[in-house]
Amino acid sequence: MKIHAVCLAALLFAACSSPSNKTSGKDTVVAGDTLAKSSATATTNHTPTISSLCFLRTEGKANQDTTSIELVVKGNKVTGVMNWLPYQKDSRKGTLDGTFKGDTINAVWTFMQEGMKDTLNLKFKLDNDQLAQKPLKLNAKTGREQTDLSAGYTLEYKASTKVKK
Repeated sequence: MKIHAVCLAALLFAACSSPSNKTSGKDTVVAGDTLAKSSATATTNHTPTISSLCFLRTEGKANQDTTSIELVVKGNKVTGVMNWLPYQKDSRKGTLDGTFKGDTINAVWTFMQEGMKDTLNLKFKLDNDQLAQKPLKLNAKTGREQTDLSAGYTLEYKASTKVKK
């Protein structure tokens, strides 16, 4: 199991440090885009240093359950990728689309699980290169998961790889 966790961590490291379009030698950042940054990101002449932020969370008996997040911020618009990979269970892989205000990110996660497309509203807090998320709870009426708005930001992610451009 430890080998599986190490291999998974290495793959996530490679994914966060590699260009998303490997067939093109051109930069994929569109003019006006700024990759996600926190208040601790350096600035030069009031122009933020562009940095890519990747986050990783492991949990379970031997830290074998993994969630990875990559974020891109353009003004107050947030996009990204979030993959939840529980050990020997069905994963959820999809995209994030939302807004960034202050240190709070409100996003819709559109993902595939067991061949079905689904969505969840998620709440994150980005502060000093640290990402935290409000946990999910089961809604007894709908039978679906939803963000527990009364809970704190208790799911903490570690900064995985930072690539500066």
